[in-house]
Amino acid sequence: MGRRGKKKGRPVSGWVVLDKPVGMGSTEAVSKVKWLFNADKAGHAGTLDPLASGMLPIALGEATKTVPYVMDGTKVYRFTVTWGEERNTDDLEGVATQNSENRPTKAEVSGILADYIGVISQIPPVFSAIKIGGERAYDLAREGEAVEIPAREVEIDRLDIIHHDDNSTEFEVECGKGTYVRSLARDMGRQLGCYGHISTLRRLAVDPFTDEDFVTVGELEAARPAISEDDVARPDFSVMDGYVVETAAALDCLPQVPLTDEAAQRVRLGNPVIVRGRDAPIEAEEACATVRGKLVAIGAVEGGQFKPKRVFTA
Repeated sequence: MGRRGKKKGRPVSGWVVLDKPVGMGSTEAVSKVKWLFNADKAGHAGTLDPLASGMLPIALGEATKTVPYVMDGTKVYRFTVTWGEERNTDDLEGVATQNSENRPTKAEVSGILADYIGVISQIPPVFSAIKIGGERAYDLAREGEAVEIPAREVEIDRLDIIHHDDNSTEFEVECGKGTYVRSLARDMGRQLGCYGHISTLRRLAVDPFTDEDFVTVGELEAARPAISEDDVARPDFSVMDGYVVETAAALDCLPQVPLTDEAAQRVRLGNPVIVRGRDAPIEAEEACATVRGKLVAIGAVEGGQFKPKRVFTA
């Protein structure tokens, strides 16, 4: 008797903008959301450490094809730096490596912020997922090996003080891809001569998503229908699917090409179509085509035509 094949999930597509709780890893969060939606495919756009909370955009189905665009989006974090101690992980999880009795004043902290605005050079934390010689840096660090990670350029649009007291400062930062907030805490602490580490971290936004798109694990659990093991009853996922953001939302950064139903059908078959409309782009190396707000394809606009390169089925 042959083995029964693994049951396939639903072909649901779109983005779930999860408000990840502290203590849950990003991979665990993706698995949880995939199970809750009974989705056939899922992935996330940008890791959040277990000790961090906040926005973890999770792509379902066809939306996984748009993950790179969200990963490139600007991010906003709210974080607290506790002064007086540097840790090997640059956050609460690690062990202390440097200590100081010095504590900065708000004026002293404010006085160095300009050094962290714009394009800056930053060395990522030793405990990070960056690969060194084919190995993850955090695996090498856990084995006690000396890890040297080269500096990289990152872009920070703003860095504001939200609150300051005798032992800590709360900040809000708006930054580009690849920025490590833990490195900011480490570097500011060293510059101030008092050391520092991240004690709280929350991601508030990942462009193009905002906190208005947030959904919690609890809300999704409450909305999930009962699923029969015998597959006789067809569960109603309509309430859950109401939390899914359209796949096309991830591509707000690209020129938009609205299509008619007829043109959309041609594009889905891989054919170019004439670009119509007063606001349609004349030339674009990359653009997205939609029909009634739903994503049809990513492609290029050349010579007044949209030429599909990647087609979406849902």
